[in-house]
Amino acid sequence: MSAPLKISPATLAKLAKLGIRHRTDLLLHLPLRYEDETHLTPIANVQVGETVQVQGVITHSEVVFRPRRTLVCRLQDGGDELYLRFLNFYPSQQKQLAAGRQIRAVGEVRAGYYGMEMVHPKCRAVDSDTPLQQSLTPVYPTTAGLSQATLRKLIGNALETLPLSDTLPDALLRRLCLAGFAGSLHLLHNPAPDISARTLEDRSHAAWRRIKFDELLAQQLSMRAHHRERGKRIAPALAPQHRLTGTLLDRLPFALTGAQQKVYAEIGRDLARPHPMQRLLLGDVGSGKTIVAALAALQAIENGYQAALMAPTEILAEQHYFKLREWLEPLGIAPVWLSGSLKKKEKRLAAERIASGATLLAIGTHALFQNQVEFHKLGLAIVDEQHKFGVQQRLALRNKGVEPHQLMMSATPIPRTLAMSYYADLDVSVIDELPPGRTPVVTKLVSDARRDEVFERVRAACLAGQQAYWVCPLIDENGVSAKANVSAANVERSGRSQSEAVQLQTVIETHGMLCAAFPELSIGLAHGRLDNAEKARAMAAFKAGEMQLLVATTVIEVGVDVPNASLMVIDHAERMGLAQLHQLRGRVGRGAMQSLCILLYQQPLSELAQARLKIVFESNDGFAIAQQDLQLRGPGELLGARQSGVAMLRFADISADEDLLNQARQAADELLRDFPAAAQKHLQRWMANRHDYLHA
Repeated sequence: MSAPLKISPATLAKLAKLGIRHRTDLLLHLPLRYEDETHLTPIANVQVGETVQVQGVITHSEVVFRPRRTLVCRLQDGGDELYLRFLNFYPSQQKQLAAGRQIRAVGEVRAGYYGMEMVHPKCRAVDSDTPLQQSLTPVYPTTAGLSQATLRKLIGNALETLPLSDTLPDALLRRLCLAGFAGSLHLLHNPAPDISARTLEDRSHAAWRRIKFDELLAQQLSMRAHHRERGKRIAPALAPQHRLTGTLLDRLPFALTGAQQKVYAEIGRDLARPHPMQRLLLGDVGSGKTIVAALAALQAIENGYQAALMAPTEILAEQHYFKLREWLEPLGIAPVWLSGSLKKKEKRLAAERIASGATLLAIGTHALFQNQVEFHKLGLAIVDEQHKFGVQQRLALRNKGVEPHQLMMSATPIPRTLAMSYYADLDVSVIDELPPGRTPVVTKLVSDARRDEVFERVRAACLAGQQAYWVCPLIDENGVSAKANVSAANVERSGRSQSEAVQLQTVIETHGMLCAAFPELSIGLAHGRLDNAEKARAMAAFKAGEMQLLVATTVIEVGVDVPNASLMVIDHAERMGLAQLHQLRGRVGRGAMQSLCILLYQQPLSELAQARLKIVFESNDGFAIAQQDLQLRGPGELLGARQSGVAMLRFADISADEDLLNQARQAADELLRDFPAAAQKHLQRWMANRHDYLHA
């Protein structure tokens, strides 16, 4: 067996950028693709768009300045020619590619100015009898300064010197028809001579299926282990007293739906246990999650503990504050409001009431988890729109109590496969029923060319006594709305630059235009750059019916509840994501009257924008929309993984590999129950050197 290679500190630093911190990580650094250097393609036979290997003699080589410094070489094979072009090159490369040299070049063939060409191909000098490679050449993910040759050498050495014993019992491998681990790794890193690139790049190949299964199994084991560990921790047992909760239920002007009763019963049972609850409450737009959260908070309060409710935006947090104050003040519970926009004295007074225990319910934004905020006796932490918070933020609130229970809520429905994969450590409750009397919102797609017709529809609705929203994606020419971190990504995916995005109608311009068009209407304005007092006044006036039309950015996406608002126009709807469109549409249809959402779009539409608008037009089912959003965007964006710290899967695709996910879930339970040593060994291989916040 070979000896392990010594790795220089400089190379170690570059490997760390790829997530490779130990030699065992090299084994699971798998190829992105493969280059076929096993045969030569005559230049006469190459086709544009193909990646091929050619061999010939350099007949001309020069540095030109059209428009930038470029090395252009002419490669001849018999009477046929192919140009090689290098925009970045070193003197050593220029010498290697001098006229008269015989070389092999591997690259994608393009149509160039002079004819067919390769741009930055991989080249090496050869003799007439230089043998061809015997198998495919793997191409790995890399970083600046770390060559493919170095990676292949390090990975090859790791394969030779590290143990590759299987972590799974033979009986499990046979039952699931899985390939062996060692054989799968060797095949992917060092393909057999008779295997093609197309075969190996197909992720349904047996070797890839084994790797994907192992990755999914490690994920499931990790979360199952944390779920079990939570059962060993101690939290206050908050048994139902039915004193405050019963009084609230008696006073409500509506009855809970069957789904609300079911999920509250699940939450109530969790709170009564002496172990910390970590439950995710999913419910479509308008399904009634807030009253369930209020009942959970009261169950903590009637046991002598405090509750905290945190929301990602001030508008949403304020909506919760006003709603819960309306419900709870008659019961003698006065919530405290805490946000970053409060004056210093107001913040201090709020923090003092929380620390002394004078207030039993605190509602606010991220200000709730600042270091200077201490809870007297926190028993329940509620996090709304939990995917919009970073993991450390959610942990900071949870850590305000000795070991509080935690309820996370989301109005963004999560596809079944996503919940199975990334929330397997949580208990999940779903409100799958809307309150009675809700009429499904009618959705219409309207081209911007018919904007005048939309104006008349808005005017008619407002004059008939209804209220309407007009939603714009931008605030001004230099900035974007509260949700433009999403729309900016969509702009890029739809083939339009961010510089074009600033040309969209701004909310301020639109407000002025609508005021001029509808002098007989009272028109309000709400966006993220208004100070909180102005924003609160605008929202309160609209809710009270003093305004007929509210022009707003996507700050109204969640939390706004105005039953008389029955019309929404979403301007430049092609710029918004599926979840965002569905959330916005949920601001209407909250009363008994028929409601309408108009998606106003500009041509031309990209394929992705067309797909999004078609899905929203055809469905009001948030869970069905979320499933299609998963297929369009992938789990990373749907979970908010970029800012949340969620460790994403590298090889498995939870949509395409649902069968493997189901098998991994069952196998995880089996290993933890019957083969705990194998489970630990598997986790060590896949998770030991990675920060994993899936269970936070």
